[in-house]
Amino acid sequence: MTRARSRWTAPPRAVLAVRGGAAVLALAGLGHTLWDGVHEPGHALAFGVLIAVGEVARRGAPPEEREPAPLGTAGALAYALLGRSGGAPTTHGVLQVIAVLVAAQLLARVPQVARGSDPAPDRAARRILAVTFAAVCFQPLYNSAHAADQFGAGPYYVLFMLLLLVLTALCDAVLAALLLRSRTVPHGFKSMGGTPLPYGPLLRDELRALVGIGSAVCATGVVMALGVAVAGLWALPVLCVPLLLTQISFRRVAAVRTTYRQTITSLARATEIAGYTPHGHARRVATLCTAVGRELGLSGRELTVLEYAALMHDIGQLSLVDPVPDGATATLPAIEQRRIALLGGAVVRQTGVDTEVAVVVERQADPYREQPISARIVRVVNAYDDLCGEGLSGPLGALERLRLGTGRDYQPEVVESLARVLTRGGPAPVLHG
Repeated sequence: MTRARSRWTAPPRAVLAVRGGAAVLALAGLGHTLWDGVHEPGHALAFGVLIAVGEVARRGAPPEEREPAPLGTAGALAYALLGRSGGAPTTHGVLQVIAVLVAAQLLARVPQVARGSDPAPDRAARRILAVTFAAVCFQPLYNSAHAADQFGAGPYYVLFMLLLLVLTALCDAVLAALLLRSRTVPHGFKSMGGTPLPYGPLLRDELRALVGIGSAVCATGVVMALGVAVAGLWALPVLCVPLLLTQISFRRVAAVRTTYRQTITSLARATEIAGYTPHGHARRVATLCTAVGRELGLSGRELTVLEYAALMHDIGQLSLVDPVPDGATATLPAIEQRRIALLGGAVVRQTGVDTEVAVVVERQADPYREQPISARIVRVVNAYDDLCGEGLSGPLGALERLRLGTGRDYQPEVVESLARVLTRGGPAPVLHG
């Protein structure tokens, strides 16, 4: 039986609500601006160009990058928090902020669609909602002079702006996790039976991501708004440089990580090419391990180590003279499983991969009470995929045998997390034989 081809499901409610809300705001902003006219067209043009350039610069960003257009995001937030320019008060309002953002996004979509890139409507909708949140919190309060009365123009005013951006970032993280919950997890996990993905781990991932590029975007947005308030629009090109350099650095790091992952994936396929393990075994185990790790609340780095270890968990079989039947190490005696695991760890250490990955590979065959959490997950998921072979147990029988082994070999919490993931629809196991 072959595995079903992965796809992204059409999300029914959450995505439609987010897109619908963003569409209503976009129409309201554009309609009001066309009817009432553009206030301070120079500022609208400058920030609109900045946002559009930031959106176009996202070209080449990997799909998993949390914030592919930090310059555009910072520019939009700065315009939402702009109360003065060159010492004079500004007159644009919330609806014009939305109109400028939407117009810039539409302008940036032209070259992206021309070269066949994904327009990413969900990301655009999130951007509109988040920037609207910031503008609604700031513009009416500032224009009514309450902000000046409460905070003045000193450090408390800066802290007030930073607080608004932190709340905006939290709002965006909540939306991002909500959208991910309504969709399929990458690598082929499909929601089934109406059961959504767990919201808590997804939200934790989004919140952890705010510490990186998210903090740089928020800080740059505040600095831009304050710089334009004092020096006028000439401050924009100067203040864009640090974030632009940060974006370039993040892209380079992402490129290195992509190459690193491709190298590990190629090494993992060595056991399949040599005929020691079934086709797709390493990828299936890595996919399920990542889903179980997310279910158990592992952080982004822990999930990365877990994925790499799962991909390379069987590499020790290359040292065997006689291949294990169907590559099913779960059916071997415990002493043989440990020997293969130690051999695999030695191979991983020779490849220059992170030592944490080697430790997980080495300890995957130990009793679970002596294992780190990543090794416990790899052991359970590998055993499940091994036991799903035709003539062994099948999917239901495999889970039953894992539950019977929770006294010594498998951690009960990990087995139950795997069961929940499979209930939502994990990748179908390949039956051997």
